[in-house]
Amino acid sequence: MQTAHEVPDKVVLNDELKQYMDTSDEWISSRTGIRQRHVSTGQTTADLCTSVAQQLLAQSGWSADDLDFIIVATMSPDYMTPATAAIVQNRIHAQHAFAFDLSAACSGFIYGLRVAKDLLAGDCHRGLLIGGEVLSKLVDWQERSTAVLFGDGAGGVLLEQSDETASQFLASDLQTLGELGDRLTAGYQPVTSPFATDATDPHQRYFEMDGRAVYKFATHDVPRSIERAVTASSLMVKDVDYFLLHQANQRIIDQIAKRLAQPTDKFLSNVANYGNTSAASVPILLDEAVRNGTIQRGQTIALSGFGGGLTIGTQLIQY
Repeated sequence: MQTAHEVPDKVVLNDELKQYMDTSDEWISSRTGIRQRHVSTGQTTADLCTSVAQQLLAQSGWSADDLDFIIVATMSPDYMTPATAAIVQNRIHAQHAFAFDLSAACSGFIYGLRVAKDLLAGDCHRGLLIGGEVLSKLVDWQERSTAVLFGDGAGGVLLEQSDETASQFLASDLQTLGELGDRLTAGYQPVTSPFATDATDPHQRYFEMDGRAVYKFATHDVPRSIERAVTASSLMVKDVDYFLLHQANQRIIDQIAKRLAQPTDKFLSNVANYGNTSAASVPILLDEAVRNGTIQRGQTIALSGFGGGLTIGTQLIQY
């Protein structure tokens, strides 16, 4: 498993947001742990994902012709069609790879790992899984409750069929709570044909969130998902070396650690530097942890995403 990530060069500090809304660094950081975020000045989701794909190929020495599939997990695609993955496939000239997008919001990368695992168990040998987002286009920059949370970026992994000496998928747990879907929404597409009348507020294209409900969901349901995945792997929670959770809010991460009765230093975090990058969150954190040597071969890692849908996805791996 090779890892890589890409973020826009533009960094927006908390205090810079004061020109758009009533807020401050202290207000944001004390509630979320976020200090800054990377924001696109023109890069699209496909641009960020293409960079990740190129990095992964360069690291591995593979040719794009070696790829059987490309999956992009995103809730902020450039188009409804073509898929972001199809744009990436064309740009890197991976003519033999089939390509598609997967939409599961902040759980998208974890759902994608489950799909990739099943593809590799069949007749596919090599593929890319990338989580990429340009969430800044879905943000109302005058709405303090949501605008301070989100950032842009992409991260991904290169996967292949291999022997038991390589990274292994141990167990997964996926869950969707569709009855809570209206607690976190973005990107509403109104019906605009001349034959329809859609009175929906166009403001619904931006993020809207019931913060209290999402916090309760994350701090109660995510630990249960992790426990189910660990049990399915015949391990115990204490056997996990590191937990890489979706970087939504430092308070949420700390509360999940408490509910699992695990030391907080096992829960890696970069939310201060990137904010919430949805499907890109976990792979960006994974790449940083691999690059700085925190994650070592043979360790047991729990990856868990949670968010819009509402969805949860946990994947236990031996790196």
